[in-house]
Amino acid sequence: MTIKNRDVLISGASVAGPTLAYWLVRHGFRPVVVERAAGPREGGYPIDVIDPATEVARRMGVLPRVRQAAVETRALSFVDRSGRSRARVPTGSFATRGVELPRGDLVRILYEATADDVEYVFGDSVATLEQDGDGVDVTFERGGARRFDLVIGADGLHSLTRSLAIGEEGRFLRHLGHYVAAADVSKDMGVDGEVVLYNEPGRMAGVYSYLDRATAIFVFRHPELEGGGRRDAALHRRVLREAFAGDGWRVPELLEQVTAAPDFYFDSVSQIRMDRWSAGRVSLAGDAAHCPALLSGHGTTLAMVGAYVLAGELHAAGGEHRAAFARYQERHRRAVERGQARVAEGAGRLVPGSASAIRTRDLLSRFWMLPAVASRLGSLLPRRTPVLDDYGSGVPAAPPAARPS
Repeated sequence: MTIKNRDVLISGASVAGPTLAYWLVRHGFRPVVVERAAGPREGGYPIDVIDPATEVARRMGVLPRVRQAAVETRALSFVDRSGRSRARVPTGSFATRGVELPRGDLVRILYEATADDVEYVFGDSVATLEQDGDGVDVTFERGGARRFDLVIGADGLHSLTRSLAIGEEGRFLRHLGHYVAAADVSKDMGVDGEVVLYNEPGRMAGVYSYLDRATAIFVFRHPELEGGGRRDAALHRRVLREAFAGDGWRVPELLEQVTAAPDFYFDSVSQIRMDRWSAGRVSLAGDAAHCPALLSGHGTTLAMVGAYVLAGELHAAGGEHRAAFARYQERHRRAVERGQARVAEGAGRLVPGSASAIRTRDLLSRFWMLPAVASRLGSLLPRRTPVLDDYGSGVPAAPPAARPS
């Protein structure tokens, strides 16, 4: 098969970007991945790789490494203001269909699976995009310029590629009424191998203790900050302290550590809703196209599966981007809609809005093993997405494109 549009720039080297690059290489394309960070991003709390993303990992040959990096969590516990247990659910009660592992470990595994075949440009990002009928002229923040046949934005919820090629973020971002903050804290703040959660109406504080780390996570209801407030770290810390002022359990200690942490993370719980994921020769993947929001538990899976489908459709169309982009969106949208619909359920269970809702959740959790209750609470588990198509992967890995002199 003659392949058109072989030179593809991918912006973003987290999950969707390297997955897409892996499959593009094996379908005969020449991807280049540009990433603002100085290297593969380390850290981050554990995420889930769920069917059929586990099948994508298997076909990439990295599933054994993904499983080796798995986090072993024994239980999910809910505590009151005094730290007394209100309910404790052994994780063995969950019918799992995937693997939970630290986000940084997954990023590293995907990067290492592609590093020999793909050109990575770290410490840089796209500054401008100008496309015509034959390609896309890209200038980079560090001053270089290159021309590509296609550009794929895999640069997350706040995608610059999306803003440059399709429209400003406010057109597509839907604030869901919550904010999240997180950072690593001292290991003694958690219970080894457990997730411990404390709730007040409309907010949750928790500690996830795993391997040799403990990560604190706060989720709370709050109106959208004026202008998004994305880059105002002082504002973020103040809003977080005010939201949890006076709360019990170990919240004061957690607030002190989190707001002082160098890896302090703060963002809205938001979705990206778009009618079209592409414009001309530019398309989007992962959270840049369809972020389902933190509370869905499905973002990583959608990113990996979507990247697999996008590469496969480009291969099936012989590189004809118009047909491939349309088919990619058609085939992947239903899974995205299911993932985005799960957020209301996740918020209702993890961040109940009233004292009575908290009591009900805790009561049901105590009786998880009862079939009727398990059926109700089982709605928290990710639902199965469609079986993966086999696009073929017999094309030998191509050498990376020559680096500019």
